[in-house]
Amino acid sequence: MVNTPLAPHFKLSASLSPKSEEEGEYMSRVPYANVVGSLMYAMVCTRPDISQAVGLVSRYMHDPGKEHWKAMKWIFRYIQNTVDVGLVFEQENSQCVIRYCDSDFAGDLDKRRSTTGYVFTLAKAPVSWR
Repeated sequence: MVNTPLAPHFKLSASLSPKSEEEGEYMSRVPYANVVGSLMYAMVCTRPDISQAVGLVSRYMHDPGKEHWKAMKWIFRYIQNTVDVGLVFEQENSQCVIRYCDSDFAGDLDKRRSTTGYVFTLAKAPVSWR
């Protein structure tokens, strides 16, 4: 069962792009960019939990390899297993907006850049995220 948006064993980098003509031919038939677009739509509208994973797989749209595609399928299995999860707004006495942020500190294996993200919550539910 898949219970995380992306498993820690996925170490995606540009070095996983197709190296053989056969793999390149196979990946040319895979609708990678279309799937990334669909995931981004879900992420922006109702699924802040997949933001980091979608951001990671979208880095390789120009030349995805089989391991990138496996990561994409993992995200879809996660969504399939959590289809009943939704945003729940709880009634509170104070209407405070709370902000959380995080960084992976050089998590990009190719350029050694950090990825940051944030979420603003209201009534204990996300209202804005990146």
